[in-house]
Amino acid sequence: MIERDHIGIFGKMNSGKSTLMNLLTQQETSIVDPTPGTTSDIKTALCEIHGIGPVKIFDTAGLDEGSFLGGKKKKKTLATLKECDLVLLVVDPGQPDDGTEIELLELARSMDKQVLIVCNLFEEPDREKIKTLYSEIELLKFYNPLAIRANDIGEREALLKFILDEYKPKRTSMELLPFVEKEEIYILVIPMDEETPQGRFLRPQQLAMEYITRKFAYPSCFRIDLGRARNRSGTEEEKHRFLDYLEMFGRKPKAIITDSQAMDVLANWCPGDVALTTFSIAMIQYFSKGRLSEFAHGLRTIDTLKPGDKVLIVEACNHSRICEDIGTVQIPKYFYQNYPGVVLGHNFGREFQDIDDLGTYKLIIHCGGCMISPQKLNARIRDLKAVGVPYTNYGLFLSYLQGDKALGKVLEPWGLAAESESICA
Repeated sequence: MIERDHIGIFGKMNSGKSTLMNLLTQQETSIVDPTPGTTSDIKTALCEIHGIGPVKIFDTAGLDEGSFLGGKKKKKTLATLKECDLVLLVVDPGQPDDGTEIELLELARSMDKQVLIVCNLFEEPDREKIKTLYSEIELLKFYNPLAIRANDIGEREALLKFILDEYKPKRTSMELLPFVEKEEIYILVIPMDEETPQGRFLRPQQLAMEYITRKFAYPSCFRIDLGRARNRSGTEEEKHRFLDYLEMFGRKPKAIITDSQAMDVLANWCPGDVALTTFSIAMIQYFSKGRLSEFAHGLRTIDTLKPGDKVLIVEACNHSRICEDIGTVQIPKYFYQNYPGVVLGHNFGREFQDIDDLGTYKLIIHCGGCMISPQKLNARIRDLKAVGVPYTNYGLFLSYLQGDKALGKVLEPWGLAAESESICA
């Protein structure tokens, strides 16, 4: 699991953004052409910058393309701005100010983004025009520029030194499962159904196994048959198989981490002196950089829902959805049965709703977020906070459905037992 700083390259058409991208990556990552609007979509590159570490670089479309298609490009470019840790604003000093740079600077400053100004010199006389540019754009006074020829490979060292000198990474270290202790046993409860891919575990399961092993602890996997566990004729047999499995170790496991969709079973089967949580809860805590309490707080909204209210179910991947899918079957089923008249919407994949559309919802129910970056997830949270829409998570929601005791139990490993009490009060 590699965390990367996100560096976005922004500016007008033909200012040299793609050329700068190629200078950083030392290869023709982006197409360079004098034709305006050549960059039609976001280009990305993964690389390593010595002194910073792994980075993901975004080459964006020009912000000043006036066509209808240009408007769509601009919308996507500004969405990318939200998830960048560092903004490289590429300016052509030879181009007159038209408000494009001002707009981007104002947005970046409102989001507390770090910004570096790169003046791309197409001709040597452009160097003298930098002073004029700075006199026209008052916000530029907060930033010292780097003046280079982006198409000159010899300028790469100066560019890297500029970034290293000026950029202050804010990456925070997070523990995936902070409750894991050395030489303790941790049970991963994994149902496998028609959606389960052959030959590999899902990412949350892989991450948990790697983390537990790295901590010199012992992960062990139990495949639960949810069909039998929920069937009156097979539930006792499946329960005994599970409890016999626990006894096999000769001592109590420290904790059980279960797939969220098995919470209706594990809430009753988990021994009282064994900790319990879910993969989805672990993922949202990790990828949101410790904002689990905010997602738990969003559960309070459920009891206030009334007919006509809109709830958005958000899943950050595009897996094939069949059978008892959580987002399209299990969660909707609960609302249809308990909150008739509530309107459900879905958002699948890496793109998120426009901020204006988000404001129409009363609640957002988000997956674990393991298939998007922490930057992208936190950009979504920023939008939701901006419009005042509460949000919760698959694992929390499915635990909440099992009652106060179950919700309190899955939150306890994260030190949030008091939060569950306030939610259930």
